[in-house]
Amino acid sequence: MQRQAIIIGLGQFGMSVARALSERRVEVLAIDVREELVRIASAFVSEAACFDASDTEALARTSPELRDFCLCAIGDENREASIICTALLRQMGARRVIARSNDDVHSRILTLVGAHLVINPEREFGERFANQLVHQNIRGEMSLGADIRITEVEVPTSFVGQTLGQVQLPRRFGVTVIAVRSAATSAVTLPDPTVPLGTGDILIVVSQNDAVCEMIERA
Repeated sequence: MQRQAIIIGLGQFGMSVARALSERRVEVLAIDVREELVRIASAFVSEAACFDASDTEALARTSPELRDFCLCAIGDENREASIICTALLRQMGARRVIARSNDDVHSRILTLVGAHLVINPEREFGERFANQLVHQNIRGEMSLGADIRITEVEVPTSFVGQTLGQVQLPRRFGVTVIAVRSAATSAVTLPDPTVPLGTGDILIVVSQNDAVCEMIERA
């Protein structure tokens, strides 16, 4: 059965999520108070509607309780609306409500009114990008929660020619390798502790937030 979602707020973040979900065959209802943005979204989402999502009656007509998840992506322009919308979605029985926050206070309020998950995309991207600027070995990162992340990291020069069994990343740095992308073949394989690491190989690892940076600095 096709998954269904509501995206409320079609700024850069909301529009990007709506497009990405549509490309993944999710049935998206995109909502915004700005007609121009609604027209843009209507070209690729299943349905787009122009109304104020803090209007109880208008929001109820979208049947949020029947959707797989609802994203309140309203940005800095209207914090009050984002809080009201998040609270209404929970009151209407939405199964999973994800809300975008702008700062720590906003995050706490969104959590208090019932958001299942609160995200701050600008902060999260800034943290990931900063690591990539400081450490050229880091190719990409994805947060799995407050303290855990998945990282793609190029094998440090000092590890080349050694095996995963020899470098002992879990013991030395608290870094667990879950896959390896070979520079020679571009193939992604499960980690083999007996195979020597090559120049340009990419390790996909799970670790606490600062562990990969520490590994690179100490390697």
